[in-house]
Amino acid sequence: MPFAPRPHFPSAIARRARTGLAAAAIAALTAGCTHPPAGPKAAAAAPAAAPPATAEAPPAPTPCPKGLAAATRCLSGQDSAGAHYLIAIPADWNGTLVLHAHGGPTLGAPRLSRTVEDLERWAVVPRAGYAWAGSTYRQGGVAVHAAAEDTERLRRIFVQHVAAPRMTLLHGQSWGASVAAVGASLFTDDGHGKRPYDGVLLTSGVLAGGSRAYDFRLDLRVIYQALCANHPLPAEAQYPLWMGLLPDATLKPADLKRRVDGCLGLDRPAAQRTAAQQSRVQTIVQTVRIRESAIHGHLNWATWHFQDIVQRRTGGANPFGNRGAVYTGSSDDAALNRSVQRYRADPQAVATFARDTDPDGRIPVPVLTVHGVDDPTAFVEMEDSFRRTMERAGTAGHLVQTFTADKSHSYLTDAAYPTLLAALGQWVRGGPPPTPAGIAAQCPGVQATFGGECRFLPGYRPQPLEPRVTPRERP
Repeated sequence: MPFAPRPHFPSAIARRARTGLAAAAIAALTAGCTHPPAGPKAAAAAPAAAPPATAEAPPAPTPCPKGLAAATRCLSGQDSAGAHYLIAIPADWNGTLVLHAHGGPTLGAPRLSRTVEDLERWAVVPRAGYAWAGSTYRQGGVAVHAAAEDTERLRRIFVQHVAAPRMTLLHGQSWGASVAAVGASLFTDDGHGKRPYDGVLLTSGVLAGGSRAYDFRLDLRVIYQALCANHPLPAEAQYPLWMGLLPDATLKPADLKRRVDGCLGLDRPAAQRTAAQQSRVQTIVQTVRIRESAIHGHLNWATWHFQDIVQRRTGGANPFGNRGAVYTGSSDDAALNRSVQRYRADPQAVATFARDTDPDGRIPVPVLTVHGVDDPTAFVEMEDSFRRTMERAGTAGHLVQTFTADKSHSYLTDAAYPTLLAALGQWVRGGPPPTPAGIAAQCPGVQATFGGECRFLPGYRPQPLEPRVTPRERP
């Protein structure tokens, strides 16, 4: 049986509201906004029921990670599906739960340490007065719907064993933004006639869906192989590069790094590379349109995550293709396009992968997004794709997108997240939708309390994902 909420203790932001700053902030957030209010009537589909309830053991007290206030109460446990989770409740809890869907995804068995790291990274959330809860998910790998189910299960554990929040905000980061976007449209009824999530915050989101978001990593694999011919090596068993690796491969990340560094010289400054190495690096940077510092990470993804997708999600069939792609930006585009391997995606594999990973946009509650314009991991142009998804679903009226002058992916600044959560919370409580300009204006007041920088760019609009990612034939 759910416990009643714990007494309400105003957060630092709420305490400032008493001075009159809140009224000015709300005016700034909503000035000039023309979006219609969001609410249950904005839903694009009939509410979906929550998954059948399963008896869940209560969480146990656990030491809080570093960075949290001494009076914060932390709880941890493992749910009935095998996912580990961590909960943090500040002494001045404002009654709002921030339910965190982490990115990655990590591979292998789930470990609580993953969620500990997430809470340490977002320690500013409980510092700002919000309860925080995050799940490791029951499994590693690229399984969006399963991760959304695990996140919803954690919400129910919180309600059953900890407290009934006044408001629940679903926060998805990176790949976790696709988890949150899918979960927010999948779970729209908590079993008691209420929305399980009152609002959704998507940060640095991989929001183009698996059917589009990973194309550039196949491009990287085929271009890298055309240039370096060492992944796989000529003496190794050959395989189509969309597989990532053969099922029984023993290649380790350190092994791949040695091969990449040998071919590209990424382990040394550009001035110390050979002319051939630097030429290969420039070809990749200019044709795949990624930073050289991101090459290692994206190659890893296009190796072990592709292996996970093909072996565990699409039954060995190919969800990625590059037929018809014309790569440009090299010193000899014609020669490059002749040398790269070409693959046709299997239509059934594409459909299977899309069903699990592509958001449908049918989210019936307010959605606020933020994205660094120079994000090296999840291209900012994915936000244009997500806006189009919401438009097709008829829900773009309760989508507000913001952008920052950030060059990082995994974390923005301590000032950004409390600013966004406050804006989303005010919107959920019935205020007009925030505006990018209003959010930017609110940030300095939050910065004074939590530090960090304010880098919002209220006038920015992202371009389409294509041609940032080379267009290609599609099934």
